[in-house]
Amino acid sequence: MRAKSNGFSLIELLIVVAIILIIAAIAIPNLLKSRIAANQSSAVASCEGINSSEVTYLTMYDEGYSSSLAVLGPPSGGGDPTPAAADLIDGYLAAGTKSGYSFVYAAGSQDSQGFYQAFTLNANPSEAGVTGNAYYYTDQSFVIRVNNTTTASSSDSPIGN
Repeated sequence: MRAKSNGFSLIELLIVVAIILIIAAIAIPNLLKSRIAANQSSAVASCEGINSSEVTYLTMYDEGYSSSLAVLGPPSGGGDPTPAAADLIDGYLAAGTKSGYSFVYAAGSQDSQGFYQAFTLNANPSEAGVTGNAYYYTDQSFVIRVNNTTTASSSDSPIGN
C-alpha cells in the first residue's frame, strides 16, 4: 500500500512553471511597448517644456534665446536664477538626457549684440528600438516635428500630421 504524500509532484510543479513562462512571454513585449510609448511621450513633453522655457528666457532676460540647455537649467548651489542659469528646466534635461532620450541643442548665429536669435533641438532615442522609436525636432518656430526612421529635421512632418 502506498503511503499518503503531502505536497506537489514534479510534473505539477513543471506545469505551473510552464504556465508562468507563457504568461511572461505574453506580458513582457507589451511592457516594453508601454515603456517606449511613455519615453516618447516624455520626449515630446520635454520638447514642449524647452520651447516654453525659451520663450520665458527670451522674455525675462531680453537677450535672445539661450546658448545651451545648461543655461536653462538650475543654478549650481541653489542660488537665484540668472541669465547664465535660468532655472527653467530640471537638471536632467539641462544635462541633455531624460527618459531614454538624448537632447541635442544648438544655438543659432549671434546678432550684432551677441544674442542668439534661433535655436534647434533634437530629441533622439538613446537606444533606437529599446528606449524609443521616434526622433523629434523643434526650433524657434516651436513646431515639434517627428521622423520614425532617422534624426528629425525641419523638413519632417509636425506631430499629429
